[in-house]
Amino acid sequence: MEILVVGGGCADCDKVYADTLEAVEELGLAADVRKVEDLVEMVRMGIMSVPALVVDGRTVSAGRSLRKKQILQLLRQETK
Repeated sequence: MEILVVGGGCADCDKVYADTLEAVEELGLAADVRKVEDLVEMVRMGIMSVPALVVDGRTVSAGRSLRKKQILQLLRQETK
């Protein structure tokens, strides 16, 4: 599983990234989690609102500062 946290390095984006790492660990997922901060890559991905969470190439959230509980819920849905 590949999980991307897309954002420009703002505090909200950093928090979503940290919470995503915790959620992946809590769920015991084998996932590659990385942060995308490059504006050109964001546009190429079609992300216009940040922070965004992308799981296996599919944007599951954009423009919302997710809390860990919400990230857990989204990841559970994606692993069903």
